Amino acid sequence: RDFLKKNKLTMDEEYDVVVLGTGITECILSGLFSVSGRKVLHMDRNNYYGAECASLNLEQVWEQFGESGEPDSALGNIRRYNIDMIPKFLMATGKLVKILLHTDVTRYLEFKSVDGSYVLKKGKVHKVPASEREALSSKLMGMFEKRRFAEYLSYASSFNINDPKTHKNITASTTTAEMLRKYKLDNSTKDFVGHALGLYTDESWLSKPAFETNERVKLYADSLSHYGNSPYLYPLYGLGDLPQGFARLSAIYGGTYMLDKPIDGVELSSGRVVGVRSGSEVVKCSAVIGDPSYFPDKVEQYGEVVRCICLMDHPIPNTNNSESCQIILPQNQIGRGNDIYISCVSFAHNVAPNGMYIAIVSTTVETSNPNEELEAGISLLGPVMKSFYSVKPLYRPINNPEEDGIFISSSYDATSHFGSICEDVINLFQMYTGEEDVSYILVPKEQQTE
Repeated sequence: RDFLKKNKLTMDEEYDVVVLGTGITECILSGLFSVSGRKVLHMDRNNYYGAECASLNLEQVWEQFGESGEPDSALGNIRRYNIDMIPKFLMATGKLVKILLHTDVTRYLEFKSVDGSYVLKKGKVHKVPASEREALSSKLMGMFEKRRFAEYLSYASSFNINDPKTHKNITASTTTAEMLRKYKLDNSTKDFVGHALGLYTDESWLSKPAFETNERVKLYADSLSHYGNSPYLYPLYGLGDLPQGFARLSAIYGGTYMLDKPIDGVELSSGRVVGVRSGSEVVKCSAVIGDPSYFPDKVEQYGEVVRCICLMDHPIPNTNNSESCQIILPQNQIGRGNDIYISCVSFAHNVAPNGMYIAIVSTTVETSNPNEELEAGISLLGPVMKSFYSVKPLYRPINNPEEDGIFISSSYDATSHFGSICEDVINLFQMYTGEEDVSYILVPKEQQTE
């Protein structure tokens, strides 16, 4: 953290952009802005990185959730824990990995593949088949359904949106539902195609373009081909190092950081932001980016997410003794309007004492008893030694950043992957820069210089 000491400057200077909060969205943007030559000041009211998506040791979690007494000694060394408050996995060839390669933040982090990806069908946990060979041996489907699914998977895996020869009579106007009818897949198979492979969050995916669904399934299959067991990666020592990695990047390119800095509001002139107030100080800027907690009058609540952190001394049953895994419970399989997500990591990723596992179950709240809504997921875990429940509001911006120069990120949803966060990053970066095409942030540095 030496870069913090070097950059503890006064607030007398003027900046292109002030970033508020050190959540992963804000830190990625701070890094991207600094690399692109903007003068950035990054502030956080907290004295630690990560904001809502921090990784905490067990002592900090105990305090965060208001637990009394001391943690049970059976849970092991409390300082060996790095528990993510917002659990997410990275798709091996997904957009976040591409941004990491573009910015070279990978030099600050070490990743390990996640052991397995699973889905619930008729009350049983099954490994998600993502190759023709796996599909034909999977217990997820009957004999004839296996062949139909393998045929679709072969098609989607070779799909190239820029090569009409791979489209097989599917056009830009063909919906996903129309395409899948050609393969005669049953409803259960459609469930895991859409929710476990395509990572859609609701049933509207069936009305989306078939091209989009094919590209999502292809991304899953391509990511899987990199490591074999699952398409997902997870950083050693937890997600807390991700924000810090992008903070280091920003500092290298001249970004200034101030933690533990009170934020008292923004200064406006003719309706547009011109500065940020902290006590008696005002730092001048032409734009502000931050998480919803800094702009309560410019966001709306659109729902809630409930999460349960579960500490265990064993792997999740029926996952082939996986030291890490994801399980998706599609909404149709559990009679809900939203999927339930389970992410499990362990000592193998240096986030828990030897022999301990951390499973986090999450979903979007639908009733007045959110904790009970997780029961379908928690019941799959086996014995749990300690659990921590939380319910967090979901916010999204309602302001017009073109008018006021304030760019606000959205809350972190219940999904166990970075899909929605990356879309938010790209959208905010594009709105701020005004560039029509920002796909260059997804191109690794080596390829840009070729």
